[in-house]
Amino acid sequence: MRNTGDRKLKVTARNSPLSLIQVKEVFSALPAVEYDLTGIASFGDKNRDISLMSDSVAGDFFTRELDAALLNGEADVAVHSAKDLPYPLPPGLELYCLTGAEDKTDSLVSRDNQGLRQLPAGARIGTSSVKRKAELLKLRPDLTVVSIRGAIEERIAQVDNGRVDALIVATCALKRLGLTARIAETLPFKTHPLQGNLAVVGRVENPELKAVFSVLDVRRTYGKVTLAGFGPGNPELLTVGADNALRKADVIFHDDLIDKNFTEKYDAEKIRVGKRKGRHSHHQDEINEMIYRATVSGRNTVRLKGGDPMIFAHGREEFDFLKSRFVDVAIIPGISSGTALAACTHIPLTHRGVASSVAFVTGHSAENLQTPDADTLVYYMAGANISAVAEKLIAAGRDVATPVALVCNVSLPGQQTFFSTLKELRFSVFKYPTPVLVVVGEVVSFENGNGACKQNVLVTGTTCEEYDDGRHNITHTPLIRIQKARNDVLHRLLREKTGAYHWIIFTSRYGVRFFFEILDETGLDIRALGAIKIASVGKTTTLELKKHHIRPDVESAVESAEGLVNYFKETGLTDNNILLPRSDKGLKYLSGELEALGNRVTDAPVYENTVNDEAGRQDLSGFRKIFFSSPSGVDAFTRLYGGLPEGIPLVARGKTTENELKLHINETV
Repeated sequence: MRNTGDRKLKVTARNSPLSLIQVKEVFSALPAVEYDLTGIASFGDKNRDISLMSDSVAGDFFTRELDAALLNGEADVAVHSAKDLPYPLPPGLELYCLTGAEDKTDSLVSRDNQGLRQLPAGARIGTSSVKRKAELLKLRPDLTVVSIRGAIEERIAQVDNGRVDALIVATCALKRLGLTARIAETLPFKTHPLQGNLAVVGRVENPELKAVFSVLDVRRTYGKVTLAGFGPGNPELLTVGADNALRKADVIFHDDLIDKNFTEKYDAEKIRVGKRKGRHSHHQDEINEMIYRATVSGRNTVRLKGGDPMIFAHGREEFDFLKSRFVDVAIIPGISSGTALAACTHIPLTHRGVASSVAFVTGHSAENLQTPDADTLVYYMAGANISAVAEKLIAAGRDVATPVALVCNVSLPGQQTFFSTLKELRFSVFKYPTPVLVVVGEVVSFENGNGACKQNVLVTGTTCEEYDDGRHNITHTPLIRIQKARNDVLHRLLREKTGAYHWIIFTSRYGVRFFFEILDETGLDIRALGAIKIASVGKTTTLELKKHHIRPDVESAVESAEGLVNYFKETGLTDNNILLPRSDKGLKYLSGELEALGNRVTDAPVYENTVNDEAGRQDLSGFRKIFFSSPSGVDAFTRLYGGLPEGIPLVARGKTTENELKLHINETV
């Protein structure tokens, strides 16, 4: 024999009739190679009571004993059905060759050779595959699928003796056993990609022996696969390695965001397989199949991904899909947008004395957002969930004043950077240009904390002092006017029912201001409030209360009505009389929620919101943010400007105002 000295090759395989025939098939193509065959009963052969439909079946169910024989030197090679091989192969073993497959279909074997459509309802169909079961029930949901084990001949015997009415078998197995007469029909099922292929496995340290089988290896006809990173978007940041792979490619599968004009210089066929939020040209399993089909057809294939193929890019999924089918895959790294933004915005992700750790996090799912304990956080794919990111980080203990940068189109001519804080983003509404990255941490202050990058902002509320934090160039255009209510509702309530209230809840500074004016007008003072508890919607309202020497019993932690509702829900407040001094246009959210808890709420309009007809229109193109302090301010803005602008972050003071913004831009609240 060749390349193995004077001794015969020691071959092992499972001891089933089909497996032994498969060994003969391999060596019939190598007539000069002499061998001795040892059949082994595998763990799967010995334990037929274990259903192959069970999730607990190990990958080496049919190969474990054969692998051991190879590793301890009892055998030189093992011959398998390729689809039985585990992925990955055990350390120390490698695939010497993968033979071609004559037939990859499934066939139906049945009593009297009845076709699938002719089988009666309730007929028992045997299979050992979960996927075959699913395919079968798509066509005939009225059939009964049962798990079946054993050699092919033993399974067919169960059809003949009536235990089952039919069974599904790989067509290639029937052909190898000379049982084609039992084929009732070929089924239109999607089968295992390695069905029909045979595999020869040996030890990794024997290249000469591997060469003996190389003439049978169908992988010689495969193309090469490269997973390559395009970088953050600027073609100049493409690596030399990726460029070389693209020049040699026959087909390029590229993401949505990759510069189409740039890829035109390559001769390869270009296929877009991008996945944007709500617009998937192909699902991931389809992309995997397309790459695989192109490769086995002999085409050199490049899967070109934005950023780096192994960072939030399904790179490992594609790698495993191809490697489990014994396709060689090369990976060429790219510059991830999460690291490129540091150079493109001058925001360091780490800095001595400020940040010694950084975490890259996916922001794709609002429900599953993670909040790692790192100094700097970079969120990818968070465009639709920016407010949720802020909410989760604040809940996790991050300071509301933590600076944030939102960077759109990193490295491209249209790159934009918007500076904010967690507090602002919690109630922001903005359709940011995509893709957008969110950078959270003190490192952002290097660009936005020294006054060099002050942003022009428009404040639409009645006051602007709270936004004057050194980060903004403020233009103040108050869109509403505030005046005391022209009614005596509160006068009457204070004179007649003051002692009946358990709580007074203040939702704005103006509610405080006019409440105490009216209290004074009635001839009463703070002693009239007695044991009544006071709740404040936030810090600004609390400061106004302190002017009247009152410290609230409760202050909303998130400066919104939602914070108060959550507090009262957590404390189980019920069966209380609550006075709510408010605007004449105040929304019913707070009173409705408190009443739902079983309380009695009295709404008392103490001031009126009216549109400021003297407010002038501003050129909005120069602003990087617009601040809104109330729903009435949102309404006034839309009346003055004809709607809300696109491309500018709209920052609300609280959830109620945020919801009003969303209503005006037709988003789901």
